Amino acid sequence: MRDEHVRQDSVTIVVHSGARYPSDISVAPPQGEPSVPSAAYSALAECLQLAGLDSAAAGTAAWNPLRGLVRPGQTVLLKPNLVKESHPREAGGWCYMTTSGDLIRAVADRVFAALEGRGSIIIADAPQTDSSFDTICRLLGLQDLERAYASRDLRFGLIDLRCEEWTAREGVIVSRRKLAGDPNGYIRFDLGSSSEFHDHPGAGFYYGADYDSVELNSHHSGGRHEYLISGTAIRADVVISLPKLKTHKKAGITGALKNLVGINGDKNWLPHHTEGPRGDEHPDPSAVMRRFERDMVARVRGLSLRIPGIGPQIHRLARYAGRQIFGDTEAVIRSGNWYGNDTVWRMCLDLNKILAYGNPEGRFRLPLPTNRKPHLVIVDGIVAGQGSGPLNPDPVEAGLVMFGTNPASVDAACAVLMGFDPDRIPIVRNAFRARALALAEWHWRDVRAVSNRPEWNRPLGEIDPDSTFHFEPHFGWKGHIERSVRS
Repeated sequence: MRDEHVRQDSVTIVVHSGARYPSDISVAPPQGEPSVPSAAYSALAECLQLAGLDSAAAGTAAWNPLRGLVRPGQTVLLKPNLVKESHPREAGGWCYMTTSGDLIRAVADRVFAALEGRGSIIIADAPQTDSSFDTICRLLGLQDLERAYASRDLRFGLIDLRCEEWTAREGVIVSRRKLAGDPNGYIRFDLGSSSEFHDHPGAGFYYGADYDSVELNSHHSGGRHEYLISGTAIRADVVISLPKLKTHKKAGITGALKNLVGINGDKNWLPHHTEGPRGDEHPDPSAVMRRFERDMVARVRGLSLRIPGIGPQIHRLARYAGRQIFGDTEAVIRSGNWYGNDTVWRMCLDLNKILAYGNPEGRFRLPLPTNRKPHLVIVDGIVAGQGSGPLNPDPVEAGLVMFGTNPASVDAACAVLMGFDPDRIPIVRNAFRARALALAEWHWRDVRAVSNRPEWNRPLGEIDPDSTFHFEPHFGWKGHIERSVRS
């Protein structure tokens, strides 16, 4: 059986108990076994073999599992989760925030084998704007990997998709630096009535990644719902998403669907939550103290924008005072960091629609399953993150690697295995109900799991909650998304 016919309503899950990342990223010659034992290499190989890929050659030196899914001459985008180079509490905590460099290298080796010397791999992402792409790549060994591939005349590149990098102190932007951005440029897409924001009552009140909400709302008003998307992502023949399995304060979980935030060119086109008395920034946005806080925050944000130097200093002092009065963000709900966020899932699904159906002219192919861009997913859950994700998680040594050919199906499996109910996580639930530009034509409960854990070899809706992990949600989601466990 040829591998292009792998079912999109199935997910393969492998668990390697006691799996660890190596202390040093191996950059032994590509397409050969790494010089140190690698949990990522062995887990990925077992996962792809369990998925039935290139089954005729399984167990032989000729086994080429991605053959058929990736073809010679294609350009393949590997989209990891490179969110940030540091953890706020632990020196090595970045390893359960970002996709493992060891897994990225293992996937790249498999892709190059499928390309048979013709074609190219690009690793690209837009990490958090106040992070260092170079530092992240150094920590993950990606620059060394780039040199190793170059020595074998393999076409491999690293691209920071951001147009701007910030320096932030105590959560306040103090300087901004323009970046080269995507060498393939950016493409403006307007989803219009196909957007998940169509008819949403938050128009004019959206807030994103920057202080200038006027600019953000100009892209989501008057029936327009515009996004600025990486030309590299749109022009790639195949996208392989490599999300880190972890909880998320605004979306519930980080998986393949949320991972596409990193293909945008300007994060201030992305609504993160909705402000105002009918917004979703807080469970009770109309309360007097919340209105007062919102008004004060808007004022100091304006100072940061209008008065360089002194404005950010005043902003930092105001933030300190605000923590004493209104509470710390790590302890109280604000900015849409809770289960009632009705904004961020819409933005994420819009990005998935654009990647699935968008073309380089900024238009859309007919919304047919056969017209969707190939979007494979390999999840890094070897050391996952729980609690205050995505930037302040605690580790979960789950030993998980997952593979699938449909992001919605994979994210449903992620939620179930984390011990969460996909019906209670809007980004997952609504991925199976997307308007106009469908992302999946089945129900998450019918997604078939194939695993080396026998109790998981069944449709997701039949997996016993007692048999799964029990990740701690972000505190704003706790008590609202967990699947019930039999006593």
